[in-house]
Amino acid sequence: MIVSRSQAELEKMRRVNCLVAEILSDLRSMVEPGVTTEDIDQVAEEKVVAAGAMPAFKGYHGYPATICASVNEQVVHGIPSSRPLVDGDIVAIDMGAKLDGFFGDSAVTVPVGNISQEASTLLQVTEEALSRGIEVVKPGARVSDIGAAVQERVELNGFSVVREFVGHGIGTALHEEPQIANYGPPGRGPELTEGMVFAIEPMVNFGKPAVKVLSDGWTAVTRDGSLSAHFEHTVTVTTLGCEILTVST
Repeated sequence: MIVSRSQAELEKMRRVNCLVAEILSDLRSMVEPGVTTEDIDQVAEEKVVAAGAMPAFKGYHGYPATICASVNEQVVHGIPSSRPLVDGDIVAIDMGAKLDGFFGDSAVTVPVGNISQEASTLLQVTEEALSRGIEVVKPGARVSDIGAAVQERVELNGFSVVREFVGHGIGTALHEEPQIANYGPPGRGPELTEGMVFAIEPMVNFGKPAVKVLSDGWTAVTRDGSLSAHFEHTVTVTTLGCEILTVST
């Protein structure tokens, strides 16, 4: 069942998603050569707790950290480590929080120092694909319209969309209905109505779309070793279109 949230519930979702956006902005500014993703994770947890919230990911099905930090060929769910980031890396930081009974979720992929033109284009196209997906969100649209818009933008540039991981509804649980694939034909799936809330999150590979999960049970990587990027916003359907909730005030 897809839930449409009341205005009171949406206000709570604005607060938690604003918090996620603000912390993610702080974490983004930490990214530079020599910093470890464990360092970033520690700051993330401290900031979430200081705000009176709870990390959404830590302990979720046994996940051990506050953020997912996916470097280079890592697609999603990378576990923070003591490996220092180096010039030329890209790192996707995915973070969620729970506050007053509701969840927020967002992700960005950040360049480390000077990155290649190919990596820069991958980041740009993935972020643009997220924007294209968001642009089609409005009452009367269909869930699959989002993925169709994402896929068109990605493949126009010769990149590929990851199939195994998808966006999702979000509210009083981190993952709710509907699932939102980042590919497929438009005009299918449930109709969007005012008050629905979901996280749209393209995961885009420089090479082929195939991925595999490493022996840690979490980290997904590209099978061909190519770079991958990930951007995510939580949005709600409004009367005329949609509102991005994961923005700083």
